[in-house]
Parts: sequence; C-alpha cells; structure tokens
Amino acid sequence: MEQKKLDVVLGLQWGDEGKGKVVDVLTPSYKVVARFQGGPNAGHSLVFDGDSFVLHTVPSGIFREGTVNVIGNGVVIDPVILMEEITEIEKRGVDVSKKLLISKRAHLILPTHRALDAASESAMGKAKIGSTLKGIGPAYADKTGRNGLRVGDLLRSNYKELYEAHKQRHQQLLQQYPPFQLPFNFDEYEKQWFQAVEALRRFPFIDSEVYVNDALKAGTPILAEGAQGSLLDIDFGTYPYVTSSNTMSAGVCTGLGIAPSRVGKVYGIFKAYCTRVGSGPFPTELFDKDGETLRAIGHEYGATTGRPRRTGWLDMVALKYAVMMNGVTDLIMMKSDVLDNFDTIKVAVAYKEGDQVLENFPYDGGKNVTPIYKEFPGWKTPLSGLRRYEDFPGAFKDYINFIETETGCRIKIVSVGPDREATVVR
Repeated sequence: MEQKKLDVVLGLQWGDEGKGKVVDVLTPSYKVVARFQGGPNAGHSLVFDGDSFVLHTVPSGIFREGTVNVIGNGVVIDPVILMEEITEIEKRGVDVSKKLLISKRAHLILPTHRALDAASESAMGKAKIGSTLKGIGPAYADKTGRNGLRVGDLLRSNYKELYEAHKQRHQQLLQQYPPFQLPFNFDEYEKQWFQAVEALRRFPFIDSEVYVNDALKAGTPILAEGAQGSLLDIDFGTYPYVTSSNTMSAGVCTGLGIAPSRVGKVYGIFKAYCTRVGSGPFPTELFDKDGETLRAIGHEYGATTGRPRRTGWLDMVALKYAVMMNGVTDLIMMKSDVLDNFDTIKVAVAYKEGDQVLENFPYDGGKNVTPIYKEFPGWKTPLSGLRRYEDFPGAFKDYINFIETETGCRIKIVSVGPDREATVVR
C-alpha cells in the first residue's frame, strides 16, 4: 500500500485567520487531526448549530464524530488551561478521553514560566513584544535550552521533585528582573496546576511520532493544524514580534515527527483583509474609519485575549511571501463578507521605502515602508447567503481572480460567514 500523505492547514498572516472553522469544515475527510506547534495563546473559534466555541490547545476536530485528535510534540501545554478546555468540551457531550491523545514529548508550561513571561514583558517597557503572558516563550526557551519538563515526565514517580528543581531555577532567574506586578496569584495557580496534572493522567500519553507515521502507513488520512500565523514564525516572521515556534509548514515535520516527503496538500488560510494583535510592523494598518469598520463588522477581537485587533487592507506582498515559504497548494479565503459594504477595496501590491520600491517582503517585516495600493470597486452585495461560486457578484470574482493571479495559487474555499455552513467549496 502506498503511504498516505499528511495534509496541512495553516495561517498565512499574523494569526486569527479562521483556522478553527476551516479544520472543522475539512475534518469529515480526515480520521486524525493533529496540532504541531504553539501553545494556549492560540484561539481557534468554531461556530456551528448556532453556537460558538473557542479552542486553545485541543485540535479543532474534537467535535467531529470518529475523529482522533493528537496534541503533537511541538506544542507546549499548560495543564490548567488544557483541563479547563476539556471540561467545557465535555459539557457539550463529547467524550474527550476517547478522542484525545497527547505526545509524551510535548513540553509543559509551568507556573513559573508565566511569571518569567510577565517579568520579561514588564522589563521591556515600550519595546514589549505584546505577549499574551501565558508562559509560552519561556517554555520554548527552556525546551531549546535543554531544561524543559515534558508530558512524559509526569509518568515518573519523582516528577514533583523534577518540578521543584525547575521552579527553583526559575525563581533565581526572576530575581534578576526589575520589580514587576505578577498578573495572577502564584500559589493558587500552582495548586491548580498540580490538580490539572492529576486530571490529565486519564488521557493517553503516546509516542506521537510513532502513532502518526503508523497511521500514514496504514493509509489513514491526517490533517495537521497550525496555530498563530506564518508571519509570526520564529525564523521568517516579523522578528522579534513573533511567536516562539515555527508556524510555517516546515514546522509540521519537527512538530509531529514526519519526513518532508510525507507532506501532501498545504491549505493556506488568509482573510480578505488583514489583522494583527500585539506589537510589530503592519504595513497596511488603517487608523481611519475604514479600519474601525473592519474591526466592528469583522468582530476583530482576540479569541484568547479579547484584545482589539489592528486592522488593515490585504497585503499582497506579505501574502505572496507566505505562499512561497509554505509551498501552499490551495488557498482558503476567510471573512469575505466583511467587505460587502465598502465602495472601494484596496490591496497593497508593493511597498515604498524612501526612493526604493519593494516587491519582496523585507527582512524587517516592513517596519518603515509605505504601501502602494491597487484599488478595486466594492461588490456592495451581501455574500453571507450565497453558497455557489457562480452566484458571486462580478466584482468579487474579479477580486478572487486577482489574488489567484498574483499568488499563482487557486482559492479552493471561500468563507462568507462564521457558521460552518457559510462555506463555498470550488
């Protein structure tokens, strides 16, 4: 039997593209959904049957019948947040214990990681990254520094001693920072952390790399789910305003333990416009009425943090870069309906920096550039009720065709509303 390829879904902008909905829509074609990187700063929003749910660590296939969900080795896990999430899912009648597998190699976020995150961000002052203060950066720092505590360590009889050793080391590091306000009660959170660890023991801890490769050998269709977005990649994003893991398709190989030759389709998700949470370059950011309208109509507030998202027009320079870096095979455009009422829609096709015109995404992420825009007439037609590409207004089809021509990639799916039914597959 020819070995099955693993397909990938990931975001092509600064996160919040709508990956959760897309995974939920695609899942019926897959038996396994696996998260390969990131931590609980991710917020994947699902809307179905008139209800909504936000997932932070659990893969977005959890609500689909017959689907196994794997938290891969590339993910960092806060047991407290994971157990809170599982509890909420189980209230919906889902038996999570039969549908969720956790990699032994996944690293744990400790309460002291959260303290270190807060201390670091406070010390940076105005230059702060815009961290969600979930302890993710310090957890990944420990991982690469060979000092991490992993899920598999919880199976050891002396795991509490291991925890204490990490805690003492972190407390010594905290003494090196200027005074800061801890945004949570440490003793209470530590107590919750140990309770959550005990609760997690009822879930299978697995050698996920073996599980995934065996599943591919058996011909099982697998969908890998990324968190955050490509422009937040630790290597290729708008550094240093990035996340702490590889969010691009290359991260699938290290985050799940598969060979590059096993990657099949790469679904790249983008919004019909752009948003960003936190600090960092954002060339097409709008500070006018159009930006406020995008935020209001698109409900652009962080699914995890509730923070207002920065908004702007679609950035074709950045999108083409993300398509190239990920080897995208199929594009998926989200929130098209948010643009329904605009008279004119703009797309950045290049940047200007001084006297120089830039057509490639710059090293610094476009820190000091001015976007060069191409304008499109708005379609001024509600898209939310449409379910066939043939029924789309001509101006919207022109917008789609332009994006496909520029990226050299077909837009396979168009989302015209938050519900899983508001999805047009071409």
